[in-house]
Amino acid sequence: MNAPRARVTRRPVHGVLLLDKPLGWSSNDALQKAKWLLRAEKAGHTGTLDPLATGVLPLCFGAATKFSQLQLEADKTYEAVLCLGLKTSTGDAEGEVIETRPVAVSAADVARVQAQFTGPISQVPPMHSALKKDGKALYEYARAGIEVERASREVQIYELNLTLASVDAAQPSIRLVAKCSKGTYIRTLGEDIGEALGCGAHLSALRRLATGGFKVSQCVTLEALEEMTENQRLACLLPVDSLLADHTVVTLDADHAGRFLSGLRRRGDWPEVAQVAVYDSEDASLLGTAHVKSGELIPGRLLSPPEIAQMKSMNTSLKDAGTDVSAGCAVLN
Repeated sequence: MNAPRARVTRRPVHGVLLLDKPLGWSSNDALQKAKWLLRAEKAGHTGTLDPLATGVLPLCFGAATKFSQLQLEADKTYEAVLCLGLKTSTGDAEGEVIETRPVAVSAADVARVQAQFTGPISQVPPMHSALKKDGKALYEYARAGIEVERASREVQIYELNLTLASVDAAQPSIRLVAKCSKGTYIRTLGEDIGEALGCGAHLSALRRLATGGFKVSQCVTLEALEEMTENQRLACLLPVDSLLADHTVVTLDADHAGRFLSGLRRRGDWPEVAQVAVYDSEDASLLGTAHVKSGELIPGRLLSPPEIAQMKSMNTSLKDAGTDVSAGCAVLN
């Protein structure tokens, strides 16, 4: 995973890669591998997944990094396995067992707890998290054996499904599927469910099934990417505006488009709306984001003319080669 790699010539690459993050890899390791395979100049991910977790990890390249924050705000769906009767120091399988309790859990108990943890709930962020206090991540304090006070926070569990199962006779477990708001810690949810059942629990497996409108069925693995040609890898990229699917669309003529790209407000008869994706009416090029207030289109994050030209060139090159970058990757898990 960390073996030295051959030097590559970087190039401008723009778009969103939906990666099925492999088990045991950090989000940054997976990002750097994908960046190397695509020979991309600029890349970033949209919020970390723990090494224990697998599943949907949107990676943003080039101009897409300007809108990556939107995925941090998106709702998520997770599937997890809760190992009952064992609490660990980290709340997952990577930690040491710190408490063992007998398990006497019925289907009725599970149904009760499912209702209890559906809707708005309060969570205390775990010490083993990237949340910062006084400029340091909480996991840094945890590794030093220091526990710091954390304020509870409100999160929303929109849907929760708990199914009682049994790994073996001695180790019962629960399969958990949760659709939740940003900022929800599934490890903490699992631990809290274990406490509510009176036996304690930790996560033995975690998989992100969806983030925003992106689903795991759309993802590609690193192994599959490695087997592809360069054009096939580029064809796996969704367009930059796939991050703006829930934005209202506004198109501008050439004169207004040029002024908008210069950061100038435009006036029109648009209704007030908080999230707008702005396009050039001449060739449907994405220009950036904006919001409308009192009839004014107010620029937000803007693409640069070089980025717009590079995106057009990338699409043209792929179409000439018989592939279509706007379609996304055809190679699934």
